[in-house]
Amino acid sequence: MRPIFTALFLSLLTASPALAANCITNKGSFGAYKQGLSQQAASNGVGQSGLQALGSASLSSLTWRFESNPSSQSGVSYGDPAAFLAKRSGSSAQSFINMARSKKSKNPNTFSSIERTYGVPADLLVTIWGLETSWGGYLGKTPIVDGAVTLASYCRRHPRFEGSAIAALKLVDRGVISTSTQGGPSGELGHMQFLAENWLRYGVDANGDGKADPYSAVDALASAANMLRQNGWQPGQPYGEGTRNFQALSAWNDSGNYQRAIVYAAQRIGG
Repeated sequence: MRPIFTALFLSLLTASPALAANCITNKGSFGAYKQGLSQQAASNGVGQSGLQALGSASLSSLTWRFESNPSSQSGVSYGDPAAFLAKRSGSSAQSFINMARSKKSKNPNTFSSIERTYGVPADLLVTIWGLETSWGGYLGKTPIVDGAVTLASYCRRHPRFEGSAIAALKLVDRGVISTSTQGGPSGELGHMQFLAENWLRYGVDANGDGKADPYSAVDALASAANMLRQNGWQPGQPYGEGTRNFQALSAWNDSGNYQRAIVYAAQRIGG
C-alpha cells in the first residue's frame, strides 16, 4: 500500500457526534452495529438509498487492521517535516516541493481565483493536495461507505466519527457518491480527502457546474480553502508555527507533525 494513506487515520476532520450506537471490539459484531446505526441514521434524515447502502456495507479489513495497530500509521514518529514529507510522498522532501511547484504553475487561474475568494494561498493548498492524494494521482481503493462505517464502529474511534458515517449515507442519498465509490480507508473523499461530514458542511461548487463534487480538483481545492477560512484563517497573515493561521490548520488535521510539514513545504514552494 502506498505510504500516502498510512497517516490518513490521523485526520480528525469531524464535528461533534450525534447520539451513538454501541461500538464494537470484534469483527463479528459489525452486523449488530449496523442495525443500531441504521436507526440512528434514519432519525437523522438518511433516506432509503442511504439506508440501503448501510445495509450492504461490509467491514473494511484494511480500516480495522490499521485501527487495531495505530503504531503502523506514519506520522506518529516522524517529527521532522522533511522526513514526514518523504514518508508520505515516497520520494524526498525536495522532490515533493518541486512537484508541488509544477502543479501550482500549471493551474495559476484556479489557485489565484481561490485565493481571491478565501484568502488561502496557493502554496498551502497545493501542499495539502499533494500530501492527501499526490495531486489526484491516488484517491484510494476502499469503498467510502465501508470505510466510514467501519471506522465509526471501532471503539477506539467511536463515536467521534459516527457523524461522518451518517454523512456518507446522506451523500449516497444525494447522488454525490454510490456504494462503489472508493476513497481513503477512513471514508475520505476525493482530491482533498474530506471526511463526508465536512464535505457536507464546507463543500462548494467552484467550477460552476451546479454541484459540489469532491472528485473535481477545483471544487475540492476551493472547499479546503473554505474550510480553513471558516475555521479562523486570516487572509494575508503569516502561517508559521505559533501564528493564528497555523492554529487554523488544526481544523484540517490536528497532528502537529502534519501541520509542520504543510508549513515547511508551502514556505519553500513560494520561496
